[in-house]
Amino acid sequence: MSKERHIETTAVTAGRPEMSPDAALNPPIVLTSTFHSGGPIGYGRYGNHTWTALEAAISELEGGQTLAFSSGMAAISAVFSILPIGAPVVASNQGYSGVMTLLNSFHESGRLEVRFVDVVNTDEVINAMKGAAFIWLESPTNPCLDVADLPTLISAAKKLGIGVGVDNTFATPLVQNPLAMGADIVMHSVTKFLSGHSDVLMGSLSTNDQALLKRLQDSRSFNGSIPGPFEAWLALRGLRTFPLRFNKSQENAKQLVEKLSGHKKVSRVRYPGFGAIISFEVAGTAEETQKVCDSSRLIAHATSLGGVESLWERRRRWPMESLSVPEQLIRLSVGCEHVEDIWNDIESALSSI
Repeated sequence: MSKERHIETTAVTAGRPEMSPDAALNPPIVLTSTFHSGGPIGYGRYGNHTWTALEAAISELEGGQTLAFSSGMAAISAVFSILPIGAPVVASNQGYSGVMTLLNSFHESGRLEVRFVDVVNTDEVINAMKGAAFIWLESPTNPCLDVADLPTLISAAKKLGIGVGVDNTFATPLVQNPLAMGADIVMHSVTKFLSGHSDVLMGSLSTNDQALLKRLQDSRSFNGSIPGPFEAWLALRGLRTFPLRFNKSQENAKQLVEKLSGHKKVSRVRYPGFGAIISFEVAGTAEETQKVCDSSRLIAHATSLGGVESLWERRRRWPMESLSVPEQLIRLSVGCEHVEDIWNDIESALSSI
């Protein structure tokens, strides 16, 4: 029996066509909405060979069968769409603003009963699970980078018979594997680190539960939240270098954390010890913090993360951002540039206030 391959090798090899003389090394972009009858796909809303290649690759990284979606929010929406009306759901009181907005609207309308908790407080989260149907865990959280005790929380949820979904976008399978911990669903904003070039909107869900996979697949098909073949091909091409990009960005981030921690115009640095995202708070006003973001010349002032280029923004510039996020917090997605060039740009921007 051959040894299990390392994740760096898997990223390069997974989702390839079978090897044979003159076979293509890369999967083709299958641009069709219509298929001849008699096969397993049937119609373009139910499947596509290019999606299948990407899904196979992510499946090997996460250790569960994968479905690709048109965006991360489409994937998340599919998860919540299969819950019963009024189902009690436990979720972080601070996380990705799109999810927070969605869950707040569900709670206010009665679509779901959402119990918002501090994911760092393990006892609080476990107490909130009693009588719940599902828990949605984001760790590290976006943008404050709080880290939940995933093994303990997932184990507690399973003992209570509660479904568990984990957003693994920030940590990625290079850092943690929630399915191996017992989670039911793992979500990725494929837009971010997996594709990594700021040119694709896409999401994914992975699971080891066949019945759950079918329900999620039906949600994707009948809500129409399917990816495009070209986008799936781009995402797979980007995934080939995912470990290289992520490891370089993480190496840069660790060096920048040390420098930021000693800067007189930075009051707090938030970094969980892994990953390529740093959140830090400027020792100044919200207006001064915004000026820092506006003053960069290398780091792009933009909303997103996980690309080869460094990006930052003051998260509270968005009205839907959680009020628990400080006005002076900057979320920095560290890219693959030379770390000294990134630091020089940060220093220059901070000197503007």
